[in-house]
Amino acid sequence: MAARADYDLIVVGGGHAGVEAALVGSRLGCRTLVLTSRPSKVGVMPCNPSIGGPAKSHLVREIDALGGEMARAIDDTFIHIRRLNTGKGQAVQALRAQADRPLYNERLYRALLEAPGLEVRAETVVALLWEGKRIVGVRTHSGLELRGGAVVLCTGTFLAGVLHLGPLTLPGGRAGEGPAFGLSDSLRALGLELGRLKTGTCPRLHRETVDFKGLDVLPSSSEPLKFSDLTSEDRVRHRPGVSCYITRTNEATRRAVMENLDRSPLYDGSGSITGTGPRYCPSLEDKFVRFPERQVHLVFLEPEGMEAKEIYLQGVSTSMPLDVQYAMVRSLPGLERAEIIRPGYAVEYDYVLPTQLDFSLGVRHWEGLYLAGQINGTSGYEEAAAQGLIAGLNAARWLDGKEPFVLGREQGYTGVLIDDLVCKGTSEPYRMHTSRAEYRLLLREDNADDRLTPLAREMGLISEERWAIYEGLREESQREIKRLTSCHLTGELAQKLSEAIEERVAPGPSLAELLHRPQISLALLRRCEGLEPLPCRVVEKVEATIRYGGYIERQEREVRRAAKLENVRLPQDLEYREVVGLAGEAVEKLSRLRPHNVGQASRIPGLSPADINALLIHLRKRSLQF
Repeated sequence: MAARADYDLIVVGGGHAGVEAALVGSRLGCRTLVLTSRPSKVGVMPCNPSIGGPAKSHLVREIDALGGEMARAIDDTFIHIRRLNTGKGQAVQALRAQADRPLYNERLYRALLEAPGLEVRAETVVALLWEGKRIVGVRTHSGLELRGGAVVLCTGTFLAGVLHLGPLTLPGGRAGEGPAFGLSDSLRALGLELGRLKTGTCPRLHRETVDFKGLDVLPSSSEPLKFSDLTSEDRVRHRPGVSCYITRTNEATRRAVMENLDRSPLYDGSGSITGTGPRYCPSLEDKFVRFPERQVHLVFLEPEGMEAKEIYLQGVSTSMPLDVQYAMVRSLPGLERAEIIRPGYAVEYDYVLPTQLDFSLGVRHWEGLYLAGQINGTSGYEEAAAQGLIAGLNAARWLDGKEPFVLGREQGYTGVLIDDLVCKGTSEPYRMHTSRAEYRLLLREDNADDRLTPLAREMGLISEERWAIYEGLREESQREIKRLTSCHLTGELAQKLSEAIEERVAPGPSLAELLHRPQISLALLRRCEGLEPLPCRVVEKVEATIRYGGYIERQEREVRRAAKLENVRLPQDLEYREVVGLAGEAVEKLSRLRPHNVGQASRIPGLSPADINALLIHLRKRSLQF
C-alpha cells in the first residue's frame, strides 16, 4: 500500500503557470504545495512588464472567465492601458496593459499566501519520484522527499538554464537566479524526449537619463478599461496613468549591430547557443540580419512602475556584449545619454516536446504528472498562465476521479493553444496569434465569459459573486439588443445623428441596423437618444453581436460541420497498424500521439486526407463488427 501523500498537489515553479495551477488547486480543495527557489519572486515579470496584446488578451479574458487570477492582478496594478487594433474588426482588437512590475509580483505572492490550504516553500526540485507508472512526489536539492497525489511542473526557463551575454556564459534560469539541474535527467528517465529553446530579454534603462522630448507619446486610455469582470469600472476610471514612448532604430543602430555581429553568441560561430529562438520576437541582431533592407524598427519605452527608475526597452532583445548594447542604445533618438541599469541577455533552457502530452496537459503513459508553460515550448506570460490553470484544474480533477476538462478549438484560444501543442508540437517558442484560431470571430474578448463561465461554475471554479456579475452582464446585453432590434429611427433622432456624424441619416431603419454603419457607435446612439451610458463590457457585447451577426452564424455553421470529425471518437487501444490504407508516417504519428478523435488526427502534420478517409472507413467497419 502506497504511503500517504504529504500533499494532494505539488506545483513546481512559481511563475505565471505555477501561480494559476496552485490557485486552482486550492480553490478545488486540494492541499497544495508550491516549490520555488525564491518565493518572493512568484509571478515576477523577467521580460516585458506588460499583460495582453493581440490574442494574448483573449487568453487573459478566458483565464478570468474560468476563475483565474491574472486578469484581476493586472487590473489591480496597471499604470498604463489601451486598446490595440481599434481600426480593425472586434475579433482582433485587444487590451494591453503595463504593470507596476514590483506591485504585480507582490499582488500574486499575496494571492498565494492568502489561499486556503496552500503552502509555499523555498526549494529547488531536482528529481521526480515514481512508483510503477505513477508519479508520487519530488526530491529537492536539500535531499527532502515530498510526496504528492499529483505533480504539475511549471519550470519556465530554469531547466538546465544558461544565460548568455556576449562571450559570458553563466548557469541561470534568469538574471540573479540559478538554474534547475537534475530534473531534466529525471524527465528523460521517464522516457520523455527533451529539446532546447532560447529566448531573450531587453535592456533596462535609468529613467532619468532618457530625453523624452521629441519622442512619440502613447498615452494611457481615458476609458475605464479592464480585463476582469470582477473589477468595477469605478475602480479603474480615475487611476493616474503613465505614458509609453516610441523611438526608432536608424543607420547608426544597424552599424553598431552589424560591425559587431561576430561578438554575438548567436553569430560568433562558437556554437554556444544551440536552442532555437522565437520567430515572432527576434533579437535586434536577428532583425538586421533577417531583414537587411530595413534599418528602421520601432522601439517602445515602457515604464516599469510609478516609483520604479527602470524603463524597459521593448524591441531591443539582445545578447550582445555590454559595450555593444551601449552603442546600440545610444544610437536611438532620445537615448543618446542613456544609462543601462540591466543589460539584455539570452537564456537557453530545456523543454519537453509537447506531443508527448495529452489534451489535459498530462504526460502520456504516466499518471499524476502535468506540465504547463515554457516547459511545453511556449513563450509569454499569458500562454503560461492559461496552461497553468488547465493543468492544475485537470490534476485536481484526476485526484477526484473526474474526467479531464478539455477545451476545443471552437471554445477558446486556450483550446487552440493546447491543441496546437499536442497535435503539432513546436520546435521554436510558441506564441499565440489571432491567425492561429480558425474560429476567431467566435472567440472574441467580449464573449469569453459567455463561452467559459457556465463551464467554470459547473466545476466549482467561480464564486457566486462572479456568477451574479456574469448573469447581470448577459441580461443587460440581451435587453439592449432586444430594444435596438425592436425600436426604429424617428425623424428627430435621425436629425441628431445626422448632425453628430455630419452625414445624412434617414429615418425608418431599426436602431440595430444603424450600428452596421462604422460612424455610429452604441455610445453615440444612446447619447443622441438622451440615455445613460452602458458599462463598457455591455457595449462590447452588444456591438459585436449586432455588427457581426451574419458572420458569426456562418462560423457557427463551419463549427457544426467540423464537429462531425470531432465527434468521431478514436479508441485509445486502436491498433493503427491494422488500418488498411494508412501511410507508414501516419501509423507512427497516430500510435505515438493517440488523438482522441478524428478531428484532432486531421490536424497532425503529415497526415493526408487519404489517411483520414482510411481511418473513417476502418471505424465504420469496426462498428459493424460489434
